[in-house]
Amino acid sequence: MDRKSPKNGQSTGINTRLAHGPYDPAGQFGFVNPPVFHASTVLFADTATLKSRSRAPYSYGLSGTPTTRALEDALNELEGSAGTILLPSGLAAVTFPLLAFLGSGDHCLVVDSVYPPTRRFCDTVLKRMGVEVTYFDPAEAGAIAGILKPNSRAILLEAPGSNTFEMIDVAALTTVARAAGVVTMMDNTWATPLFFRPLDHGVDLSIHALTKYPGGHSDMMLGSVSATAETYGRLRETQMMIGVNAAPDDTYLCLRGLKTMGVRLARHEASALEVANWLESREDVLHVLHPALPSFEGHELWKRQFSGASGLFSFVLRDGDAAGAARFLDALRLFGLGFSWGGHESLAVPVDLSDRVVAKAPSGGAVIRLQIGLEDVPDLVADLERGFAAYHGG
Repeated sequence: MDRKSPKNGQSTGINTRLAHGPYDPAGQFGFVNPPVFHASTVLFADTATLKSRSRAPYSYGLSGTPTTRALEDALNELEGSAGTILLPSGLAAVTFPLLAFLGSGDHCLVVDSVYPPTRRFCDTVLKRMGVEVTYFDPAEAGAIAGILKPNSRAILLEAPGSNTFEMIDVAALTTVARAAGVVTMMDNTWATPLFFRPLDHGVDLSIHALTKYPGGHSDMMLGSVSATAETYGRLRETQMMIGVNAAPDDTYLCLRGLKTMGVRLARHEASALEVANWLESREDVLHVLHPALPSFEGHELWKRQFSGASGLFSFVLRDGDAAGAARFLDALRLFGLGFSWGGHESLAVPVDLSDRVVAKAPSGGAVIRLQIGLEDVPDLVADLERGFAAYHGG
């Protein structure tokens, strides 16, 4: 991932690029961070300038400010994209590409291990729009050509899959899609562009819940879609037609979070692997669903495509039911019971896979998802021990 730095012309590492980013302090009196613009109205010098405002760098707060531009530029640098749009949540980042590239009578393929709110959007809004949706098993992604239809217009991927972390050969699938003229979109929130760059593997639109690792502190909501040159225009046009952009303060928090995302992800990755290996050694754990573990079914695919792993994974309680999972979770003290992830704190939630259509849920017991934060691993293990004691009735 090393590329030439725009500042010094030398090859730089990812943490150097994150720390400096594309923003130039010399343009803002030497301050190292971009200013936060709270803006709606932009004033023009005269009527001629106002009439030609489409050529101006900024024309109205909705279409962007120097603050949003700084984050868009930073994400384009990380994603290798031609353009990026910002949106007020990760879910909005998923739904906007679907709205931009689908219409009545179209067919969309969606991986069955998708983020559950994404499925709700597909089953409600897309259905009302007259869009046909087919869910496919991530294990059958290699046979995607067989389920494409003449009216197929888009394929939505997520890898690893939500909650169960199934892997997909992304480049093989996008090769088939591109030959058929089908736009591909991928939710890449788990890996971030530090560990996987979808556009390098043929994906047209890379989706990211910036709420998670880029923000990193559980105090903002934001999403992004980074696009190829061929798809950016339509994506951006849809954003402006609907009239939504990111708030300045959340944009600033994400810009700040990006500076430390590399070092935080390294800690998340190392701690999560340590906890995952410890869980795998326990007799009361049937499976640990972590792509970086050699025992994971999609491990070889993960190793071939990804350069690292984040702090989110699941495990299956041996013979555990919902009541047993609740005893385990209610006994935890360091792991918070709450949704989202990617922040500094560890979280745990029960996993509900009842919405799956074709992809089978893991058998043998209840599934629990863990987000491993920045705490000391021995403290997290002690907390999980407390959970297992309660699960067994201790």
